[in-house]
Formats: sequence, C-alpha cells, structure tokens
Amino acid sequence: MSATKNAHLPVGVLFLIILLCGCATPQTQKIFQAIPENLPAQIELTDVPFYPQETYQCGPAALATALNFSGARITPSDLIAQVYLPAREGSLQVEMLAATRRNGFLAYEIAPKLEDLLVEVAAGTPVVVLQNLGLSWLPKWHYAVVVGYDLPRREIILRSGLTQRQVLPFTTFEHTWARSAHWAMLVLPAGSVPRTATEAGYIKAALALEKNVTSEEVVDVYQAALKKWPENLTAHIGLGNAFYAQNDKALAENIFRQATLKHPDSAIAFNNLAQTLFDDRRYVEAHSAATQAVSLAQANGGEALSSAQQTLKQINEKILRADLCQSTLSGTVSISRKGRMRANKRGQSISKSRGTPGKTSDNAGCAE
Repeated sequence: MSATKNAHLPVGVLFLIILLCGCATPQTQKIFQAIPENLPAQIELTDVPFYPQETYQCGPAALATALNFSGARITPSDLIAQVYLPAREGSLQVEMLAATRRNGFLAYEIAPKLEDLLVEVAAGTPVVVLQNLGLSWLPKWHYAVVVGYDLPRREIILRSGLTQRQVLPFTTFEHTWARSAHWAMLVLPAGSVPRTATEAGYIKAALALEKNVTSEEVVDVYQAALKKWPENLTAHIGLGNAFYAQNDKALAENIFRQATLKHPDSAIAFNNLAQTLFDDRRYVEAHSAATQAVSLAQANGGEALSSAQQTLKQINEKILRADLCQSTLSGTVSISRKGRMRANKRGQSISKSRGTPGKTSDNAGCAE
C-alpha cells in the first residue's frame, strides 16, 4: 500500500466518511467495555518531533518522526530515496520496515490490535500507523504517528500530515486504521524489546536487523531476547555468532555450550561449538561436538547436515595431518589414525548453513 496525495482530510470529511461506511468499531468497543488495568487514563508523548509532510511524502515524514525519537539524526528528505516510490506516489510498508533497519534500528510490526497500540504508547513508544482516509473503493493512504490518547475523552492524538497535534475520536481513528488491516510498526534502538512483543515476532525482527548493524549491536539485540526468552535457540545461536564475529571465542564457546545444554537436539548448536573449539585447536573436543552435530543432522534432516559434515571433515583432516606429522617425527604410526581415516570417509562434502559461525584458515604443517 502507498500513501497518496490529498491524504490529510478535514475532520468533518472524516465524519462524513464514517457515516457512509457504517459505525462498527469493535476494537474501540472492546477497550471501553473493560479498560485494561495496565493502561493509564491519559498519556501524551510531547517530546516526539514533528515534520510537516511534503506532497505525497507522509511516509518519510512519519518515519523520520519515529527514527529521531529513537535517537537517529535524519530528516524526511534523507528518507525520500529510501522509502518513496514515485510511480505509486507513496511508500509501501515493506520499504518503511527496510529503511528502519537500514538506519540501524529495530523495526517491529505490532499485532493488529488497538490495545497493543495503546500499551506501546503508554510504554513511551510512538507508533507509526497506516490509515485510509478515503473509502475502501477510493483509498487515500496515509502514514501518521500515534503519540498519545485520552481514555476519558475517548480521543487519540497523532502527528499527522500538516497537523502537529491531531486529535481524533477513537471511533474515527479505528475506521481509518482498520482499512489498512490495522497495520502499525515501532522503531526502536537495537536491544530494546517492545512491551507487547511476542517471542516469534521479536526474533523475526532481530534476524532482519542483523545484517544492517555492527556485531556489538547484534549482541545487544540477542542479549535482550535471552533476557526475556532465556530458552530461545535462535537467540543463542545469534549471540554466539556475534561474539565469534568479534573474535571473542571464549564467550562464543560459552553461548554455544549453553545452546547444546538447553537444546541437545540442535545440530547447529553442536556444529557451531565444534567450529569454535576447532579454531581454538582443541581438536579432540571439536571432533566430539562435530560428530554429534552430524548424527543429529542425519536424524533430523535439513540444511544443517551439509555444514556439520564439512566441519567434521576439516577436523578429521587436521587430526590426520597431526598424526602423520607425529609419525614422521617419532618414526611410529599413531594407533588412532586408521579410525580417524574411516571417520573422515564418512564425513562428506558440505556448504555452510546460517548456523555456522565461520571458517578460519587452516594452518597446515607439523609446526603446529
């Protein structure tokens, strides 16, 4: 969906639209039938900046509002090339999410629920929303930012278009918001967890952010996830990989070990642990972890098998070279060499999966 021109309509026109389209506002009715105990009666985030929109550019204006509130230093003009699509005379939701991540912030789509929107505002986070200020058959798409509400007055407060403090009845807002399937997003610094976040939703947002931020910020993201969801496997793997990227093998090993203990059926956890131990030249421990990774991957299937086999293969080759070197130096043949050679034959070729933290150069030679 895109935001188009003439998106900011007078409130009187909005009321006319409501009359034409019926008056059902189920989410508003639910809120006022039993107001959630965790909602204060009134709140307004007065520190949220305001950027009057240029023609067709409510997307850049709304996103700049949310980004700057979260600590960015960016203008709507800076965002035009990132989110504005001239052919559509507006901005798609996917571009709004991508631009948020591109600028180093977590983009989180909240559930399509009015209560969740209010909870986030009450927690101090402005919410970017997509509205249709026209009709279902004649849409006028528009992005705005919810910055407050007043339950006794049944009003919601927005930064919208050319209006710094637009006040709408809850019913009017719900009508315009419902036509976008109640789409809304948050813009948060890395490491912040939305008040209404679900485990699956946050991890999805974290994975999407990873490639746009530093490994230090990735650490913040996954540490925050594990604080709230301490058993989450993806967060363990992501955090371990981030420490690995920082060349902090001790912390990476610790996180991957935790992952194998909490998820003993995870081939990726064992494989990443094996790679980390291998890089530390702890080949016997690495061989044990890699063997377990291959066994689990064979039992469970999936992409992890290829990566686990590759890890085991490089460990076997390293051990074999070490045995041969020792044999050359001592004039004897290692008793375990044949067994390791057989293990090497069982380890087939492979490609990396997302779970693998990385590969290091193999310093061959008897001097090791």
